[in-house]
Formats: sequence, structure tokens, C-alpha cells
Amino acid sequence: MRWDNLRLTGPDPAVPLIERGAVARTFDTPGFRGITCYEIQARPIINRVPDASHVPFRWTVNPYRGCSHACLYCFARRTHTYLDLDTGHDFDSKIVVKVNAPELLRKELAAPTWRGEPIAMGTNVDCYQRAEGRYRLMRGILAALRDFANPFSILTKGSLILRDLDLLQQAAEVTQVTTNVSVGFLDRDLWRVVEPGTPNPAKRLEVCRALNDASIPCGVLMAPILPYLTDSPRQLDATVRAIAETGAQHVTPIVLHLRPGAREWYLAWLAEHHPDLMPRYLELYRHGAYAPKAYQRRITEQVRTLAARYGVGQATPRPARKTPAPGSAPATQLTLL
Repeated sequence: MRWDNLRLTGPDPAVPLIERGAVARTFDTPGFRGITCYEIQARPIINRVPDASHVPFRWTVNPYRGCSHACLYCFARRTHTYLDLDTGHDFDSKIVVKVNAPELLRKELAAPTWRGEPIAMGTNVDCYQRAEGRYRLMRGILAALRDFANPFSILTKGSLILRDLDLLQQAAEVTQVTTNVSVGFLDRDLWRVVEPGTPNPAKRLEVCRALNDASIPCGVLMAPILPYLTDSPRQLDATVRAIAETGAQHVTPIVLHLRPGAREWYLAWLAEHHPDLMPRYLELYRHGAYAPKAYQRRITEQVRTLAARYGVGQATPRPARKTPAPGSAPATQLTLL
């Protein structure tokens, strides 16, 4: 695709935020400086996960492509190449917005062929990234899932999910709702450079606490754990202890994986800022995107031991009433990993 010949600059108060004729829009505000939003009409919005994928869900909804969280390691970076955009700055700053997502979702949930299976959100890019504050697509999406009593899960690094607490609670009254926040480490200096567009780790843990306090089950994906940067016993201990203090339902450690697109972007940063680690990384990831199983097992066992020590999962939110919609599939607990 070629995008830049379709640009609409703004904002102009007289122009609706989502205008049928607009394809590309820039916002002259500090929070959006350097970011272009491409407004498109999606078809479809409920996407089936390929059978070869090793994830425990079959269906996803992704209202955005590209992500202003700008995490150096994001595995979804390669998907921007399908749009003739690059996996680096373009992924961080050129955001595709599926402006018809809420209306299209209602249509697809009402289709006779849809069987009410669980839907996962935030599994590709974050549905609560910066653009969501402008476009507010998730409120319409959550309202549709609530109205059809369709089970769903959300994974996010964004604190904006708390804006929609009312809809999450309403949905939890009629179907299975689960949430997860992603917090791989607590180091604020490292956070500023590898996850520059995200709320700080402490803020994300506050989100986990708030969701659980509101009876919305929330766990933590301790992801990613960065080899030789955030994997020391002291760092793992501090992170798991902080997670436990939020009342998290569970903690799932995930070691950094470097798929094409993310691999080049992350290793370029590493070579500039931590050149001494380059030989160790090239050795650790010499066989592909994933660290050796022995390394992953060691990290997993350490986190599991710490989780038991600090009582992760012992505090549980009050159960919500869940009444499946007539003819829908039974609600099942949906976990992301």
C-alpha cells in the first residue's frame, strides 16, 4: 500500500474525528507528535488464529495495527511489512485504525455461524495504546461483547483499560471476562528505553490491583524477561514480590523471543547500548527466535518458586454472576498463555 498521498492534517475542530473521506490523520498535540493514524474500514474484525499457532485461543479482535508503545522487542513488528511499512519507526508511529470495528463486531457476533467462542484481544498489538484515547473503539467493542454475552480476554500494557471498568463489570455479570497486564521487570531506566510509549511498570501493577479489586480477574504476564538485563535472582525476586502485592491471579514468565522484524530492531539497540552482551545474545538465539529450553526452564522454575513464596494467586476477586446468552457456547476460562 502507499499511504502518504492520502493525508489529512489536523486537528480541525470542524472536522469529525472519524470522517468517511479521511484516510490518514495527524494530531498536533504533544502526545501524538510524530504519529500518523490511518483510518480504514475493516473486513472482517473477528480473525481466526492459524491452526499452527501454539496459543490457547482460536479467535482474536485487533482494532489497531502498529503500536505507539514502541516496545523494541515487539513480535508484531513484522506485520507492518505487509503494508509496505517498516518494522522500526513506522511500526511505532504509523497506526492503522479500524474505525468500523465496533459496528462490524456486532454484525459478526449476530451471524448464525458464530458460536460464541472466546475472543482474545491485545494479543497482536495493544488495544489500549495511545490511539484508543482518541478513537474509543474499545468501548463499542466491549459493549457488543457484553450484549452478546460473549466470553473474552484482554492483554494490555495500558492503563486506559480502567476507563472501561464499567463495561468490564457489566460484561462479567453475563459472561467470562479475564484480563492480564504485561510487566516483565521493574527497572525504570530500562523501561524508558525498551518500552518508551508504555505506562511505567508500577502503574501497570496498579492497574492489575484495580481490576482485581473491582472483581475483574487479572493476572500478570511477566514478559518479556530480558536475558542478562532483567533475569538476575534479585531482579526476578523484586518483580514477583511486587506482582504478588497487587493480588494478581497468576504470574506467567515469558523469556524474550526475537522473531524477524523485532530481532533486527532489538539487536541494533543492544549493539549500541550494550555491545558487551552481543556475543552472548547471538549465542543464546543462534538457533532462532527462542532462547534454549534449558534457559527457559530455569527462569520458569525460579519464578514459580518465588510465586509460591509470595503467594501469587492466593487472593481471588469476588465471583461475578455469569449467565450465558441463549444458544451461545458455554463460557470457559480463557488464558492467554
